[in-house]
Amino acid sequence: MGIGRRIGDTVRLPGRRARRSLIVLVVVAVAGASGGAVALTGPTLVQRLGLVRAAETAQAPPEPQAVLGPLPADAPLPTTAGLTGALNVAAEAMPGTFTGIVVDPATGKALWERTPEVALVPGSTGKLLTASAALLTLNPTDTFVTRVVQGPEPGTVVLVGGGDPTLTTLPEGQNSVYPDAPRLSDLAAAVRKVAPGPITRVLVDTSRYRGPTMAEGWDPADVAGGNITPIEPLMVDGGRINPKLEDGPRVPDPALAAGRALAQDLGAGPSDVAEGAATSGAKVLGSVRSAPVAELIEQMLRDSDNVLAEIFSREVAIARDGDPTFTGGVQQTVAALAQAGFDPSGAVMHDGSGLSTEDRVPARLLGQLLGAAAAPAEKPGDTEFLRPIVSGLPVAGGDGTLQDRFPRGATSGPGRGFVRAKTGTLTGVSSLAGIVTDVDGRLLVFALMSNGGSPATIRPKLDAMAAQLSRCGCR
Repeated sequence: MGIGRRIGDTVRLPGRRARRSLIVLVVVAVAGASGGAVALTGPTLVQRLGLVRAAETAQAPPEPQAVLGPLPADAPLPTTAGLTGALNVAAEAMPGTFTGIVVDPATGKALWERTPEVALVPGSTGKLLTASAALLTLNPTDTFVTRVVQGPEPGTVVLVGGGDPTLTTLPEGQNSVYPDAPRLSDLAAAVRKVAPGPITRVLVDTSRYRGPTMAEGWDPADVAGGNITPIEPLMVDGGRINPKLEDGPRVPDPALAAGRALAQDLGAGPSDVAEGAATSGAKVLGSVRSAPVAELIEQMLRDSDNVLAEIFSREVAIARDGDPTFTGGVQQTVAALAQAGFDPSGAVMHDGSGLSTEDRVPARLLGQLLGAAAAPAEKPGDTEFLRPIVSGLPVAGGDGTLQDRFPRGATSGPGRGFVRAKTGTLTGVSSLAGIVTDVDGRLLVFALMSNGGSPATIRPKLDAMAAQLSRCGCR
């Protein structure tokens, strides 16, 4: 049973009595792809990442100095007036339609807002809805399993998709865009070890998901453009032609492409691959597992991986007894958020990735989700379901989709290493939603959204607003 089946009464939203002993995670995940523990005593960590200037000293200090530490328990809260003075000029000068909100996650209080109830096209910040629903529904340590079972005829095997898009065709010693991904070669080796006789035919079973494989509002050109591949529960390397190229072109038939890759490893030809279904109770010849759900969520957010987002949308639907389709996925995503106590009113999604131009999300909801993810625990036994969202957010100037943003010398430069945020960009769509620590050590949540202006113009302005929060006590 997924955790989401019993979270309705247990997930904790930010409250006024919340303790503020939160450890800031800013910059930590740059050093580890999965949000794992990172030593906090290396004075050169941030310098190596290029986020601050190295101190001009003749020699290294005798003792390592902490890069990160607990937030001050008594850090002052910015005032609405202070934030208004810091942000309103930039908000009013923003081209197109702009909405935004700044929230104190310790109390859940909105400190500054500009029509946050207005729903705009979110771009990839829509992934925050999918990530939240997945973490509230699925066990964070669960994995996706790809199996090969005995086929209906001698010499035939069936490759059964279990929802893992990270399975890689690369050999041992090489990494795809998905670190530590399961390998097709290991699956083939397991089959060869137990399957009697030569393999002459490979069937691919995609029955786990149903319905269209492309969502409303998607551009078919985005497949060749590297943004997406048709969504099926079976694929290798996220449908990429080059497993090492994040934004390289993808295949139009990911399940059959996976079948052809397995056939090659087993000595069969590409013409010996077809769609088919596994027989109930068929003997399992081999299986491989993905990384845990929590790690995949982090990677999805850090790299804005559309395929992973769509997989999670369908897996949420399956776990909640919904239809594993685009429609079923978004319906169950909204239902999971509502069950957990969030207010998803105004959100209309047509996919799980935010790639659809038909999606609409209010900044208010993004602020609620990030506020819950960043809220401190009230007691030692509290389960922080949404914490992987915080550790998965890209770091300004450091990694993921923010690696090349917040450049030194720019207005947004002071935000390098202090801002962690999910990006969202489509034609005429720019959004930025995440967390930041201000100069007083207060952790803040923000969601900034703009529709109607060129991302080339809007993104630096959004970055500058987030950076302003990092250097403003705003009292």
